Parts: sequence; structure tokens; C-alpha cells
Amino acid sequence: MKPIARVAVVIPAHDEGALIGRCLASLRRALAHPAVAALDRRVVVVADRCADDTAAVARRALARGLAGTIAEVDFASAGRARAEGVARALARWPRADHATTWLANTDADTWVPRDWLARQLKAAARGYAAVAGIVDVDSFAGHAHRLRLRRLFRSTYEIPEDRPHPHVHGCNLGVRGDAYLDAGGWPAIDLAEDHGLWNAIRARGWRCLSDRWLRVITSGRPVGRARGGFADTLVALGAAS
Repeated sequence: MKPIARVAVVIPAHDEGALIGRCLASLRRALAHPAVAALDRRVVVVADRCADDTAAVARRALARGLAGTIAEVDFASAGRARAEGVARALARWPRADHATTWLANTDADTWVPRDWLARQLKAAARGYAAVAGIVDVDSFAGHAHRLRLRRLFRSTYEIPEDRPHPHVHGCNLGVRGDAYLDAGGWPAIDLAEDHGLWNAIRARGWRCLSDRWLRVITSGRPVGRARGGFADTLVALGAAS
């Protein structure tokens, strides 16, 4: 098995000027982890139909020690934005062996821990071609019955430790480059593109790991950037309670 030689982190963003700085600061720490720091590393921020200062904030963050690219597009589609980010990352290494390229994906409103990439690379070294983690929420402020919602949300991750978790989140998903391409890449859809890619990778027979210890923290805001996305899921969960 060939070791991973390069890592790209892809971040789609729609009007995330207020939060993307936090995301990129956490990525700077994750990319500096000893298990990652010696690799060829790249960050690609895809500013998708932004009317705020998302791209400017991201450029300032990259200038503080992150090698990367800002792509400004007009898709209004998470799937297309993620796919564009991966395409730009792979174009950075046109002659690279895709089996030695790791594609880590998160969101602009998400904070990743220092060992986020290190854990994914450890799984890759064990032969896994894709890794799906879980999420926690920074705050439920703004939601009705927020204490109850917090309990209900966390109950969705109460799974016996000897079983894989059933969750797939685009903000916490890593894929080896050859598996990504074999599965057809991110589907060009506005919603549930994460499940689409994950299911395609599994259908092609690649080894996949659902890692309950691979955790990120994402925004618990009640009004999100994509209709039917995570914010709407939280609102619906709170309403059902």
C-alpha cells in the first residue's frame, strides 16, 4: 500500500465571512500536526455566490501561512462547489498518483480539531479509502427549547462502540483520490451530496470507515445557507420534540 504523500482540504462557502476565519485557523493547526506537516498540503476555498467578504477573509487567512487557492464561482450548489474545489486541488498535482492523494472535506462554519487530518491519514494507512466522522454543535442559541434540542441531537450519536455510526457529513469526510475519481466525484446536486458520494464509493467496493472519534464542531445556527441543510435539520428536530 502506498503512503499518502499529499493532502488537500476543500471548503465550500456561501456568505461565510463571519465564520470562515475560525475554520481556517483550526485547519492551520490540523495541517501543522506532526503526522501531516511533512506532506504536500493545499487548501481550496470555493466562495460560491458570495455577497459578503468571504473571499477576502479567506485570502487573509491563507496569507498567514496556509498554501492554498480561493475559487470564486456562481453555482449556488454545494455539490458543484465541492467538486470544483477537488478539481482545482487535483490540478495542482497533475502527475500525482491519486492513490497517494487524500481529499479532506469540511465546511466554512465548521471547526476541526488538531488531530482531524492525522486521524484520517491513520485510517488511510490501514487501507481505508474513505472516512466519515461525526459532528457536534457549538451552540443551540436561537432555537426554541434549546436544552431539549441539545439532548435530542446528541442522542442521535448514542451508538454501541462496537458498531459503525450511520452518519455522513460533508463537513467531516475524507476520501482517497483514486476512490473519489472511481466513484464519479461529488454529485452536482444542491443537497445530500455527501450521502451521494459516500454511497457511490461504497457501491464501488472501496473500504470505508465510519469513525465515531473523528469529530468536528459545526454551527448550530437556526438559519443556514442551504435550504434543507443542517440548520433546517436542527429546526425540524426541535419542532418534533
